[in-house]
Amino acid sequence: MATPQASNGTPYRVPPEPRRWPSIALAAAVHAGLLAFLFIGVNWQNTEPAVVEAEVWDMKTQAAAPPPPPPAEVEPAQAQPEPQPELPPPPPAPATPPPPPPRAVVEEPPAPKPPDIALEREKKKAEQKKLAAEEKRADDKRAQEREEKERKAQLAEKKEQERADKKAQALAEKKLEEKQLEAKKRDAKKLEEKKLADKQLAEKQLADKQLADRQKGEKLAKAKAEAAEQAKLDRLRDAEMKRMLAGVGGTGDAAKSTAPKSDPGYLAAISAKVKSATSYSGSTDVAGNPAAEFRIEQLPSGEIMNVKLLKSSGVSAFDDAVEKGIIKASPLPKKKDGTVARTVTIAFKMKDIN
Repeated sequence: MATPQASNGTPYRVPPEPRRWPSIALAAAVHAGLLAFLFIGVNWQNTEPAVVEAEVWDMKTQAAAPPPPPPAEVEPAQAQPEPQPELPPPPPAPATPPPPPPRAVVEEPPAPKPPDIALEREKKKAEQKKLAAEEKRADDKRAQEREEKERKAQLAEKKEQERADKKAQALAEKKLEEKQLEAKKRDAKKLEEKKLADKQLAEKQLADKQLADRQKGEKLAKAKAEAAEQAKLDRLRDAEMKRMLAGVGGTGDAAKSTAPKSDPGYLAAISAKVKSATSYSGSTDVAGNPAAEFRIEQLPSGEIMNVKLLKSSGVSAFDDAVEKGIIKASPLPKKKDGTVARTVTIAFKMKDIN
C-alpha cells in the first residue's frame, strides 16, 4: 500500500486516534446521569397506591340457583280445626322428564387492571439495564474496532518505517560507496600527479644537468676559442708591432696614423653596431639603468683582437650578452678618415640595448 508523501519528502503518518478510556468514562457518566434522572423522576411522581379489593371469578362456574322463596308468614293464632282422619297417599304420578338446566350465563372477564407501578418501575429498570448493556457492548465493540484500527495503523506505520529505514540505509550505503570510490579516485589521481611531478622533476633535473653540462662544455669551448683567438690576436699584434717598428722613421707617420683621435661620431657608430648585434632576453625591470663598460682592442682593419670587461653592470647575463654582441659586431666601423683606434673604451646601458 503506497503511503502518501508529505510536501517536504518525509512519509506521511496517520495521526493516532484519541484514547478510548476518556470516551468510555464520559459515556458511563452520561448514562449514570440519565439513570439518576429517571429514578428521581419516577420517585417524585409516584403516589401511594389505593387499596383495591378484587374478587376472583371462576369462568367455569355456572349461574347460581335461584334463592329459596321466603317462608310464609304465620297467621295469628286461631281456633285449631279438628284433626282429619288420615287418608292413604295417592298413587304416584307418572314420572315426567326434568326440565333442562338453565343455560349458564358466561360473564365477561374483568377488565385488566392497570399495571402495578412497582412492576412498571422494575420493567423500566430492566429495559434501562438492557439498554445500558447494549450501549456498553456497542461501546466495547467500537473500542475494539478502534483498537484494531489503531493496531493496523501502527502495523502499517511500522512497516512503512521499516521500508523507509531500509531505503535510508541503502541510500547511506550507496553514498558511502560513492565516497569511498571518490576517495580512491582522488588517491589514484594524487598518486598519478605525484608520479607525473616526480617524472617532471627528474626530467627537469636531467635537463638542468644537461644544460649545466652543455654550459660547462660551452664555457670550456669558449675558453678554448678565446684562448685560440687570443693567441691569434697575439700573433697578429706581434706581427703588427713588428711591422710598426719596422716602419718607424724620422717622420713617425705610422704611429700617428694609429693614434686615437677624439671623434664622437666614431664611438656612436661602434655603439650602434654593437647594440644591433647584441641580443639580451633577460628582464630589464631593475632599479636605475645599469651599464657594463668594456675595453676593445682592434686591428687597423677594424677586426677585434680582444674584449675585456672593465666594469660589470651587476647582471652577468647582460654582461655576457653585450660581450657576445661586441665580438659579433667585428669588424667595427672606421673613422671618417679610414683609420681606427687601437683601443676603445665604451659603456653600454641595459635599457638602451632594446
